[in-house]
Amino acid sequence: MATNSSNGEHQTTTKPPPMPSPLRNSKFFQSNMRILVTGGAGFIGSHLVDKLMENEKNEVIVADNYFTGSKDNLKKWIGHPRFELIRHDVTEPLLIEVDQIYHLACPASPIFYKYNPVKTVKTNVIGTLNMLGLAKRVGARILLTSTSEVYGDPLVHPQPESYWGNVNPIGVRSCYDEGKRVAETLMFDYHRQHGIEIRIARIFNTYGPRMNIDDGRVVSNFIAQALRGEPLTVQKPGTQTRSFCYVSDMVNGLIRLMEGEHTGPINIGNPGEFTMIELAENVKELINPAVEIKIVENTPDDPRQRKPDITTAQELLGWEPKVKLRDGLPLMEEDFRQRLGVPKIK
Repeated sequence: MATNSSNGEHQTTTKPPPMPSPLRNSKFFQSNMRILVTGGAGFIGSHLVDKLMENEKNEVIVADNYFTGSKDNLKKWIGHPRFELIRHDVTEPLLIEVDQIYHLACPASPIFYKYNPVKTVKTNVIGTLNMLGLAKRVGARILLTSTSEVYGDPLVHPQPESYWGNVNPIGVRSCYDEGKRVAETLMFDYHRQHGIEIRIARIFNTYGPRMNIDDGRVVSNFIAQALRGEPLTVQKPGTQTRSFCYVSDMVNGLIRLMEGEHTGPINIGNPGEFTMIELAENVKELINPAVEIKIVENTPDDPRQRKPDITTAQELLGWEPKVKLRDGLPLMEEDFRQRLGVPKIK
């Protein structure tokens, strides 16, 4: 609006304020969800990243120190505009702005956590404290992948979430078992004291492509041994049981838990139960019928039974596993063949 001054010498014009930067506008119109995945270069973490990246509204940030994870697992996303990879150890604070945190960082294989048990405890306790501190500062929802190991060598079978467990606090596996139990405690304390939105998944044995080939876990051991033509080493007595969940089912369960309204803890696993001898026989039949099965000494504190009660996941999340063991093993075999350089004989 122009106005004439009393002596007619000049005019003043008031303009509307300038528009904000177009970048700012576009930021407001995209309701992107910024998601941090700690341990996202690992086996389950990288499959979770794949699934989260399918949604174009998600920006995914991975923090990993590569103790057991690998950049190779994320190579298809490196350079993608909605993806960031940070080399970071969760035992150090991380200053970042996010909406959700999937806290998976922790070695989950006995070979790795027994190699450095103090680091394993630090990752579970200090790492979880740091992630909870971040969640508190930015108001993010945080999901912890806890473990069926919180049940120890269970006296209740199958294990419901209400079971408190039977854990040796001073054994060679305690750095992992007790570390995860403390992590759960911290999650609930932050939830009660600070109102943090938490989710806890107790995940059972998971298998699939990208598992570390020599990580000491039974499925990867058997498949690698069968492909190399070595005996399948079953620990005594061979009647101990495990339940195996294919990684795509696991990832779907974690996302449902994060996006649902329930804090947990909720068991996520496959209730199909196999003895170690049955698993070895399945792998032998599917991959290499020529190998022998050999019984070897057991490791201390090895649980005799492991089977999730997934009633809570079915009722509250509408989730249950879809992939049967006999369908999942060949998918893992294909991945291991490529990495070991063992071609399939036609």
